[in-house]
Amino acid sequence: MTTLEAPGFLTFTISIIVFFVGAGLNRLIAPLRRWSIPDAVTGGLLAALATLVAHEAFGLEIIFDLDARDMLLLYFFTGIGLNAKLGDLLVGGRPLLILLGLTLVFLVIQNLIAAGSATALGLPSGITVLLGSASLIGGHGTAIAWAPLIAQRFGLANAMEIGVAAATLGLVIASLIGGPVARFLISRHKLHGLEDAAPMFGLPDEENKDDLNHISLLWTVLILNVAILIGFIVHEALVGLGLKLPLFVACLLTAIAITNITPRLLPRLQWPARTRSLALVSDLALNVFLAMSLMSMQLWTLGGLGPALAAVLTLQTIAAIVYIVFVVFPAMGGDYEAAVISAGFSGISLGATPTAIANMTAITKAHGAAPTAFIILPLVSAFFIDIANATAIGVLVR
Repeated sequence: MTTLEAPGFLTFTISIIVFFVGAGLNRLIAPLRRWSIPDAVTGGLLAALATLVAHEAFGLEIIFDLDARDMLLLYFFTGIGLNAKLGDLLVGGRPLLILLGLTLVFLVIQNLIAAGSATALGLPSGITVLLGSASLIGGHGTAIAWAPLIAQRFGLANAMEIGVAAATLGLVIASLIGGPVARFLISRHKLHGLEDAAPMFGLPDEENKDDLNHISLLWTVLILNVAILIGFIVHEALVGLGLKLPLFVACLLTAIAITNITPRLLPRLQWPARTRSLALVSDLALNVFLAMSLMSMQLWTLGGLGPALAAVLTLQTIAAIVYIVFVVFPAMGGDYEAAVISAGFSGISLGATPTAIANMTAITKAHGAAPTAFIILPLVSAFFIDIANATAIGVLVR
C-alpha cells in the first residue's frame, strides 16, 4: 500500500475544485437540484468514491491535511453569531427548548434502536453505544473520544474503527436525506420563506448586484477575525473554569454578544450583520469545509464490518426520517421554519452540525430565508446536546 499525503494548501485547492465539480453535476442532474443536495456534498462524495477506487484498485491511500478546515468552521459559526439579533433570540427561546426536548427524546430512541439491533444480530457487547448516539448524534469527534474507554471496558479491540465507520456512514446519509425531506414537507404543505429578507447564508445563484465589493468583503472579514480572536480568549476562560466546549461554540456565543452590543454603542459603524458580504463569506466557509470533510472520508474502512452495520444504519435512517416528518416538523410549528429545521435535524440525528447547516442553507437558497432556524439549531446541536450525549454514553459504558 502506497500512501500519498496532500499538504494543507493542496488540500484546500482540491476542495475548491471538488465544490465546482459538485455544482456542475447539480446543474446537469435535475434530481439533485430537486432534492436540494448541497453542491459540496455532491462533489465531496464523488471525491471520496474516487479515493476509494484509488485505494482498492491501485493500492493508493490518499491522506488530506485538514488543518485549514477548523478555521473555516470558526468563520462560519462566527458568521451565524453576527447575524443573531436579540429579537430573533427572544423569538427563538420557546422553539429552542422544544427542539432540545425533541433531540433528547431521539437520542434515547437512537440508543434503543442500537441496543435492540445489537441484541438481534448477536453483535459483540459494547458495540451498542457505537451504533447509537456516540457515533451518530455525536459524530466522529465523540466516537473517537470514547472509543478507547469502550475498547477497554468491553474488550472491543476495533471500537475505534466501528465508531468511525458508523459516523462516516451517518454523515453521508445525513447529507443526502435532509434536502429531500424538507423539499417534501415544503411541497406538501405549500410553504415558502420570508420574502425580500436580507441574506443570511449564501446568495441565490441568479442574484447579481453591485453593492458587493472588496471594501465590504474586507470589512466583513476584519469583523469576523476580531470576533474569532475574542472567541479564543472566551474559550480559554471557559476551559479555565472547567467548562470544555468546542472552540466554535465560544466563537458563536461571542459573536452573538458582540452583534447585539456594538451597533448600539457605535450606531454609525457599518455593521456586517445580514449583509450580502457576510452571507457570501459564510457560504464560502461552509462549502469548502464540507467539501474537505467529505472528500477526506476513508470509505474503505466500512468494508470489513459486514452487513450488520448497514442493517443498523438503515433502521436508524428510517427512524430519523419518520421522526422528522411526523414529530419534529409538526412540533416545531408545521411552517416553513419547521421545514428548514427538519432539513437540519438529519444532521443532528445522523451527521454533524455543519451537515445540518449545509442542508438548511441549500433549502433557504432555493425557498427563502429562515432566520430563527439558523439560530436555534446550532445551539442545540453544538452545545446542549453534547452535554446530554456525554451523560447517555457514560451510562451505557458502565
